[in-house]
Amino acid sequence: MPGTQEHYPQCPEAMIVTLAQSGDRAAFADLIRRHQQDIRSFMRRCCRDPTLADDLAQQVFVTLWLKIRTLKKADSFGPWLHRLAINTWLLHRRKNDALAHAAALQHHEPSMRAPAGLAIDLDNALAELDDAQRLCVVLSYQQGMSHGEIAAATALPLGTVKSHIQRGGKRLREILSAYRATAETEQRNDH
Repeated sequence: MPGTQEHYPQCPEAMIVTLAQSGDRAAFADLIRRHQQDIRSFMRRCCRDPTLADDLAQQVFVTLWLKIRTLKKADSFGPWLHRLAINTWLLHRRKNDALAHAAALQHHEPSMRAPAGLAIDLDNALAELDDAQRLCVVLSYQQGMSHGEIAAATALPLGTVKSHIQRGGKRLREILSAYRATAETEQRNDH
């Protein structure tokens, strides 16, 4: 069907998924276009390195291409794609966990990277959390997943997920209040 690809942006996602499952590269490209920013944003919030986040997002889409035919219901594509992203992040973390415990042992004060007068950088605050807390907080607040969905997607016990979200939220409040206090002090000193 010549010219059909130009209509993909107006098509329902389930139809695009079905076309991509049959090998339609243009439909697959449209799926990437529709979800690329969300997956990249998720990965950037999970890891501290934007280049690594982009590489991991690309890996998610490579995995998607290889596994899209295994998706049973086209309507469940969104949650399935997020599960691929979570699994890609967890796999990366497991493969590169050799020095993670050393970093976790070092307690350090939150870095004040945001200059006075600029909005607080939530990504910098998230970077202060350990990997598991950051993942659970991002899935809960950015992706809007329930605690049960996070537990299922990450294979963590429900109580652990709740604990990570509670402790991560508390730590974020501490970090963000430190940013606010620093900014207010700098603002008073400037006047």
